[in-house]
Amino acid sequence: MTLALVGDIGGTNARFALWENDAMRAVQVFSTADYTSPEQAIAQYLKDQGLAAGAVSQVCLAVAGPVDGDEFRFTNNHWRLSQKAFCNTLRVERLLLINDFTAMALGMTQLQEGEFRTVREGRADPRRPAVVIGPGTGLGVGTLLNLGGGHYMALPGEGGHVDLPVGNAREASLRQHIQDEIGHVSAETILSGGGLLRLYQAICALDDHPVKAAQPSQVTELALAGDPVAEQAIDQFCRFLGRVAGNNVLTVGGLGGVYIVGGVIPKFIERFLASGFNESFGDKGCMSGYFSNVPVWVVTAEFSGLIGAGVALREGPL
Repeated sequence: MTLALVGDIGGTNARFALWENDAMRAVQVFSTADYTSPEQAIAQYLKDQGLAAGAVSQVCLAVAGPVDGDEFRFTNNHWRLSQKAFCNTLRVERLLLINDFTAMALGMTQLQEGEFRTVREGRADPRRPAVVIGPGTGLGVGTLLNLGGGHYMALPGEGGHVDLPVGNAREASLRQHIQDEIGHVSAETILSGGGLLRLYQAICALDDHPVKAAQPSQVTELALAGDPVAEQAIDQFCRFLGRVAGNNVLTVGGLGGVYIVGGVIPKFIERFLASGFNESFGDKGCMSGYFSNVPVWVVTAEFSGLIGAGVALREGPL
């Protein structure tokens, strides 16, 4: 493959790297607020690398949201992109736009030792799909298929917007409280950075506790410092994540295992490993036995989305 550029663009940050000979190098992170468009940010990246427009022939950008047609509007920032105009401006022969969790799923194929933690022991069946799920700014869900011969395919979707599942009266009360406040409660409503704060506030309201946190990071800090209400919020967050991840395993037949990605869980990973995630993950009534050998991992690798974008260029059209 000739020299290519890969990008992973979120609401706050855009990460770019060069991709050559199936390897990534020269990672830089840009604030989306500092640039008017992805073209402007990439032009600056190329300049920083001593490269002019036209130096890279192929670009793959992983973006949050469904990709369809020439125009793409970024979900959580002000950028817009026309694929045709992008190629003309940067003198690129090929632009591949893919869903961010398509890239994240493909990135799982390149994980190295030390870049993940085991949450649940099991034996992954390589012939079956794997589920990739990640709470971050939102909740992403993807499906990874092993095609054999070292080739993979990722199925994009919007699984973070399914309805939030509940498994007991307490969870039903929390869900109802949040629904009374905001209307429809999707999985992402809770399983995201902002969702953790919303869940903590709901617990405080139902149990008549004072609210001590105004930011998601403060909920985590309180929990790690031993605050019992924040600890309860963290554990309930993990239990909801287990229910949603388990539902996805049943939906796609995900006996290839579950990869938990995103920026939220690594912030309290030890507490997550000791949480009720595993209990709720396989709590599926008559189908609970289906989960007896499904492994689960938390991914700690920093740039899986970028690497997945490079794998997407190698694999061809998705």
